[in-house]
Amino acid sequence: MKKVFLLAIAIMFFNSCQNDDAVSDSSFAMKSSSADYSGYPGTVQTVSGDITTNTTWTSNKVWEIDGVVRVKSGATLTIEAGTFIKAKPLAAGVATGVLVITKAGKIDAQGTTNAPVVFTSYNLLDGNANTVAAPGDFGGVVLLGDAQVNTGSTTNIIEGLGDQPNVSDFYYGGSNNAHDGGDINYVRIEFAGRILNADTGVEINGLTFGGVGSGTVVDHVQVSYGRDDSFEFFGGTVNASHLVSFAADDDNFDFDWGYTGSITKAIAIADKNSTHSLSGGSPDSNGIELDNNATGTTGTPATLITRPVISQLSIIGNSSSTDAALYENAIHVRRLGQISLNNVTVTGYVTGIRWDSPSLSSNSTWSALSIHGFTNPVLPTGTALGLGNVTSTVNPATAWSLTQPFFNNGALDFTGATGAFKTEANWTNTWTKFTNF
Repeated sequence: MKKVFLLAIAIMFFNSCQNDDAVSDSSFAMKSSSADYSGYPGTVQTVSGDITTNTTWTSNKVWEIDGVVRVKSGATLTIEAGTFIKAKPLAAGVATGVLVITKAGKIDAQGTTNAPVVFTSYNLLDGNANTVAAPGDFGGVVLLGDAQVNTGSTTNIIEGLGDQPNVSDFYYGGSNNAHDGGDINYVRIEFAGRILNADTGVEINGLTFGGVGSGTVVDHVQVSYGRDDSFEFFGGTVNASHLVSFAADDDNFDFDWGYTGSITKAIAIADKNSTHSLSGGSPDSNGIELDNNATGTTGTPATLITRPVISQLSIIGNSSSTDAALYENAIHVRRLGQISLNNVTVTGYVTGIRWDSPSLSSNSTWSALSIHGFTNPVLPTGTALGLGNVTSTVNPATAWSLTQPFFNNGALDFTGATGAFKTEANWTNTWTKFTNF
């Protein structure tokens, strides 16, 4: 078992997806993962280039991704339960450990509650207890499809891979809203992320969706200690459930370019000791960041507006206003974006919810929304926005019936029946990892 080590990192990288601002990053003392991966296989199989025929990654090997691996040409990549995947370390600035499911490919990653599929840092799979993991050790997982995107284009290049050869492999967008990119069940993605252009906020997230359709199944996925966002949705109609974002550097959930799917049962948990992105010297990490597009216009077609439908969500920040100030907003809706929220609890952020004009419209709705902010959250008025809104400025932050939701205060305890656990008991048991980070 790897011991717990404190990794003091002073890496200057820049994070802000869709910020369109010059950005800079601040580094904080950070605990790295000490997960018990002592049982991982001793055999390492390196993979690179294109996967063009049906392929299975078995659990009796550690699979090492060399550079950017693309699943294409109608192929399906199957990943067995309990399989470990890592990146092959390369020179700084080189894309490595990136798995891309192209428009013409599929993934079938079927973990289980006791044997999830784990994408993680090579430093946790090297047999050396003295090495520690850091954000960016694994590139990230990218799913692309031909569902609708409000750019009006079918040749959008997914963010973070525009410097690669054969950029057509990274196209997304189309008119097939039922696109099926495969199945991702019981999967963890740890220490992911790649910074391509710090000034314009072009990065790879832990799990990125570009034009992914509703035929794709995404259920029980955790992204931890990412170098950028945990989850980002660029357009598309994919639905997802049981999502866990833990200790993101930037946003936990980011929605852009006309995404209109649903997210059901999700939780975002902050770690004050993780890295935190900045924009113009100010905190820039959000629980949710939502834009219609980068310019705040209607897009093409004009009727396709970013509007996720989110049910049973908990966003958990920090229990003190000082630590909460390391972040920006729990929920930030801006640039003409819209949102639907039902059974959502937010706590431990300076600003619980922020609406930037002209984002608010009669098409944004909520019900059973419980918001804590260290500054008084201002809820928009003048439109019929649902019932059951509750606000609180309790200091320290209210737990909304969760016994101890703040990671840095001790072991997490999700006992309670609000937000993410409104209709289902602790569905994060066994397959997730929060301890020993």
